[in-house]
Amino acid sequence: MSLLKLIGVLMDYPQDELWQHREELLDAADDSALSPQRRDELGDFVRTLLDTDPLTAQDNWLSLFDRGRSMSLLLFEHIHGESRDRGQAMVDLIEAYRKNGFELAARELPDYLPLLLEYLDQRPQAEAHDWLHHVNHIVGLLAARAGERKSPYAVLFEILVEIADGKLDLRVLRQRASEEPRDDTPEVMDRLWEEEAIRFGAEMPDENCSPPDRLPARPAAARQVQP
Repeated sequence: MSLLKLIGVLMDYPQDELWQHREELLDAADDSALSPQRRDELGDFVRTLLDTDPLTAQDNWLSLFDRGRSMSLLLFEHIHGESRDRGQAMVDLIEAYRKNGFELAARELPDYLPLLLEYLDQRPQAEAHDWLHHVNHIVGLLAARAGERKSPYAVLFEILVEIADGKLDLRVLRQRASEEPRDDTPEVMDRLWEEEAIRFGAEMPDENCSPPDRLPARPAAARQVQP
């Protein structure tokens, strides 16, 4: 298992099957491309994750990535927000997948970071590096925010930053993250629910409307990309 694929697997929603591959994941974490410190940190992440009860690990994942938008793994949410440009960007990314002979194996948004890593694992190294460099600032900010929240997932993002070029100054992003208001507190979540528009009757969107920008929590999250 390559390093990119490993990070994508570990970053994805921890499905029950993950616990069946402990030794494979630990072997992959001992990658010679990483510094000894990073290998230790990645191995510790794998052991800590798989020493955790699956239900607890899944709840931890949802608490970090599925509450608020600041830790969203949907890359275009950080770039385009709710603008119409986001829809076109997703169409373009799907076409890039198809151009290279890949199709999404399940109903999934193409800008989901673990899915993109699964795809890049199959592409030439130079192309994968170019993609990672392109999204490096977003990944770096996710690393900083995860670190601010004392999440062990921070190491996964930090390794991606280093794979991309290693030149991004995470200290600046960590300072920014420390000054940001949290968007995952119960108070903020309640306020967002209150502000959410609810429409009935003739104003309801019909079945031909485009899919929602965010999918619900994904207990059966798919990250496979098939050639």
